[in-house]
Amino acid sequence: MDNKKKVPGNTITRDVKYLAEPTGNIYESVVVLYKRANQISLAEKKELSKKLEDFKNERDTMEEVFENKEQIEISKYYERQPKADLVAIAEFENDELYYRKAKEDA
Repeated sequence: MDNKKKVPGNTITRDVKYLAEPTGNIYESVVVLYKRANQISLAEKKELSKKLEDFKNERDTMEEVFENKEQIEISKYYERQPKADLVAIAEFENDELYYRKAKEDA
């Protein structure tokens, strides 16, 4: 994820008229936002899992958990990142998303 973007850390109130403008329909806008947020979330999860995999120990059990400071710092970094839905909304508002409608069968 690009940290240079201005993405709010908390949810802010938005006027739905402005969210509906690009697609012409608020429900279509919500679907676009949902799909993009899901993409972002899955990419972050994959990235985090890959980084944490280095710390995986074959002997670790639920009772025996070894806390590694690096592992904790990586987890905290991802917790501080803006949520996927906020990133998706920011991209949508800044015209950074490409989306298209599926062709309708006539």
